[in-house]
Amino acid sequence: MTEINPKRTGQNQRRKVSILGATGSVGCNTIDLIQANQDLYDVVVISANSNVALLAEQARALNADIAVIADESRYDDLKAALVGTKTEAAAGGTALNEAAALPTDWVMAAIVGAAGLAPTLAAVRNSAMVALANKECLVCAGELMLNEVTASGSRLLPVDSEHNAIFQVFDFEQPDKVEKIILTASGGPFLDSDLASMAKATPAQAVAHPNWDMGAKISVDSATMMNKGLELIEAFHLFPVSIEQLEVLIHPQSVVHSLVAYRDGSVLAQMGAPDMRIPIAYTLAWPDRMQTMSPRLDLARIGSLTFRQPDNKQFPALALAREALRAGGAAPTVLNAANEVAVAAFLAEEIGFLRIAAVVAEVLNRYCPPAPQTLDDVFAIDREARNQASTVITPAKP
Repeated sequence: MTEINPKRTGQNQRRKVSILGATGSVGCNTIDLIQANQDLYDVVVISANSNVALLAEQARALNADIAVIADESRYDDLKAALVGTKTEAAAGGTALNEAAALPTDWVMAAIVGAAGLAPTLAAVRNSAMVALANKECLVCAGELMLNEVTASGSRLLPVDSEHNAIFQVFDFEQPDKVEKIILTASGGPFLDSDLASMAKATPAQAVAHPNWDMGAKISVDSATMMNKGLELIEAFHLFPVSIEQLEVLIHPQSVVHSLVAYRDGSVLAQMGAPDMRIPIAYTLAWPDRMQTMSPRLDLARIGSLTFRQPDNKQFPALALAREALRAGGAAPTVLNAANEVAVAAFLAEEIGFLRIAAVVAEVLNRYCPPAPQTLDDVFAIDREARNQASTVITPAKP
């Protein structure tokens, strides 16, 4: 198993950085931090899927070298919005991959979904540090991605609050002393709901996360707890532990972001306010720490922290992800692709909330391809799994 390299090296006085997925929640929080520390960072690339107006605004504010819009049809709009600036406009998948491959000191990889695979891989091959906020890179192509990290000498820094927490308290010098890793989950908006209520849940209810401000897809994943299942798979690739050493606890307050238990009985936890700027800042300044505008943790005000075991009947997606991790090979790729299609169908009000996990389970039962050997294999498996999911959601008429 390959794992992230935690060895610290000195921070440059000024870093060249790129932000892939700049207009999303993680990207916007990253930009907030950079704007508060503009004397430390030069922005080379920023990218977005289709939000031209915000991307152009960000490019102007950051004086970025290149702005890339993934939707090729928006190229003229982006070019027009950047008139009078030094920022070069580019569009399309090829342009995005080429921009991601430009050598930098640090890259935020925050493109949501399988669309982030190729540009993140390009960044890994050419940048000193890659802050990984894209779950799918390790879920769909974990071994391939980490082999590239080893070959390039790049350093992977986890941005997800859970993995960032583990990174901060994991003893990489003595991994054999670790007994288990415990990922915490808020439980999402339906933690105390029964199945009958969850069956009637609307997209608006599902995206109303009680603690975190996230995009619609990730919020739904939190509501089903698929996000925690995907994070289990990520943790397996990021840290030198076995599947049996990975656990999940529901912690509604989202104050303890994850824990590492050691064989001497010690349990180390990283704590903080539920604000993504904290883990982003940790990676942005690593190996140093930077000042943030995040709220400070006030344990006296919070009063108590609670924990409980997850209910697999209420949240079957968590068990599906663990089963896919045990199966290995292409199963995690199939899991992720089917989930993306099912979540999109739920957000479009084509299926009910509880059908999301059911669709994923059906696709995993139907489709068992060989393990991917290349990124092209990953994309092929992803495409077919999406086709299978669409067929499950909308069966072909006889």
